[in-house]
Amino acid sequence: MSEDVRLVAWVRGRVQGVGFRWFTRAKALEIGGLSGFALNLDDGRVQVVAEGSRERCEGLLDWLQGGDTPGRVDGVTEIWDTPRGGYEGFAVR
Repeated sequence: MSEDVRLVAWVRGRVQGVGFRWFTRAKALEIGGLSGFALNLDDGRVQVVAEGSRERCEGLLDWLQGGDTPGRVDGVTEIWDTPRGGYEGFAVR
């Protein structure tokens, strides 16, 4: 059984104004079992917070780093932590 984790990822590139947060939410819902959010930051990056099994969070991270996202991803910085809870579903903020 996979442990539950918290993934926080900062995605840089051309990721605002292209539907990136909406597609991130759709991908999280497709993977299933994830809660969290995607948020535009003032510096042009998108922050993604996802909690769930490590396998599912890694699946979302793989998608964020892959070439199938809207816009253009130049890089992703991530940290892993213990889940904090408090999210209902996966939201666009």
